Amino acid sequence: MFRPFILLMLTTPAFADEDAKLAGFFKDFLEEFMKHAPVEASRLGDHRYDDRIEDLSPTARAESVQRQRDALSRLPKEIAFDKLSSEGKVDFQILRDSLVKNIWLADNTKPYETDPRVWNEYLTDSVFLILTQSTVKKTQAVRDAASRITFIPKTVAAAKESLKGPPRVVVETAIKQNRGAIGFFEKDIFKLTGETPNVSPLAGPCKSAVAALKDYQKFLEEELLPRAKGEWRIGKEKFDKKLDLELDANIAADEVLKTAEAEAERVRSEMYVIARQLWAKEFPKKPLPSDDAEGRRDCIRKVMAKLGKEHGEVDSLVADAKETADEIKQFLKAKDILRLPKPDRCEILEMPEFQRGNSTAYLNPAPPLDPKARSFYAVSPPPKEWDDRRVRSYLEEYNSAMMRILTIHEAYPGHYVQLEYSNRHPSLIRRVLMSGTFAEGWAVYSEQMMLDQGFGDGDLSLRLHQLKFYLRAVTNAILARACPALRLPSERPLPRAVSALHRPSCCRSASCGRGSRSSRHASRT
Repeated sequence: MFRPFILLMLTTPAFADEDAKLAGFFKDFLEEFMKHAPVEASRLGDHRYDDRIEDLSPTARAESVQRQRDALSRLPKEIAFDKLSSEGKVDFQILRDSLVKNIWLADNTKPYETDPRVWNEYLTDSVFLILTQSTVKKTQAVRDAASRITFIPKTVAAAKESLKGPPRVVVETAIKQNRGAIGFFEKDIFKLTGETPNVSPLAGPCKSAVAALKDYQKFLEEELLPRAKGEWRIGKEKFDKKLDLELDANIAADEVLKTAEAEAERVRSEMYVIARQLWAKEFPKKPLPSDDAEGRRDCIRKVMAKLGKEHGEVDSLVADAKETADEIKQFLKAKDILRLPKPDRCEILEMPEFQRGNSTAYLNPAPPLDPKARSFYAVSPPPKEWDDRRVRSYLEEYNSAMMRILTIHEAYPGHYVQLEYSNRHPSLIRRVLMSGTFAEGWAVYSEQMMLDQGFGDGDLSLRLHQLKFYLRAVTNAILARACPALRLPSERPLPRAVSALHRPSCCRSASCGRGSRSSRHASRT
């Protein structure tokens, strides 16, 4: 009865040897990758190259893709899959599939030619992250940032050369983000670092960067926007392949759509049951709408609109998120649902203006190669140029109940907790090549799980908003199929599941354009 165990003990050294070879292969690949991609190295938490931005010319980008092709070709030749342990085989497949996906995306989506938002990440995010998400001493980080900023004019020139005919919706977002970038280098960077503008080593580089970014703003508004007539829809064949690469679950796009449509019907039914229970409280002495399809939608819509009146103010969004986070953490500890990471490195802040336009909130986790750095849960206020009506609509959408669900999703016990623990995994491959699909799935699961465990003490409003938030994830899968895959004409009505999402106009604009950036939104955006 002990023979299998003895056999395992005898064969483990062979597995260990091949596992070590795989680890070495990836380490060498990663080292070479980071050498040619300083900004990506910073994102991963390797700060040796924080003083520069990579060459983003078409030739350099092609060479980067070729290095990945070479690695993919060498992988099965240098690593014997059958000699790996079960854990090693998983790592092998993760690395292989990541290379396949990256190469396919580079060949088929051309983001540097079609999406100026990608360039904004190099122009501003690249500096912001080394000043905020690093364990490097501040004096060194400031020197590195000053040096990196000197590369911005060259990066702007590469962007202007590369961008051809992008979709209008992404150019409009990039224009707003670049205005925020100009403000960041004019003043916000000095507030962030505590540096005195006149004597800081950042002063000279920032002045040159502002000039380059103002020139880029003129290019975006006067040259690129008028010819921004590109098609963001990628077509059915490419979308199906992209979705398969992202999900990595051997589930066809048609099957995802069918499942999503059925799930949307189920969730709406649950929402109606709850909205019906809330009707008498929210609309005393008013008759319940008729029990047919339109009446049920009307009931949900009116109850949601009434509940949305309970919201914070623009200036209190971040403070409200912090208060909610504390409430959630206390609940998790009291119920012993899971062990929260210690120390708690999640910082809640207002989203910088140059990062706005893609989402209301995000979680930027500590990088895997610098895991003791901070994680950021960033919340976006409504744009400054919005009128009072749109601001009110935004606050009613992200009302008190919805912000509690959003904080569960992004921070506790959602993205922050899961990704903090992910950074502690012994496998470098798994730390670096995290699964976005798993991360989103965990965060969505957390929303329901928390309420199932009693968070909110059975508050029906909270449950209704949790279902609505989940319905977005389900509906995004349908929307993805309807827009990027099937070239749905703008004048044609959206699928019923989408039109029944109960979202105000301020939160629906450009949703197709945002979704086209990643098939991962089939599980969550």
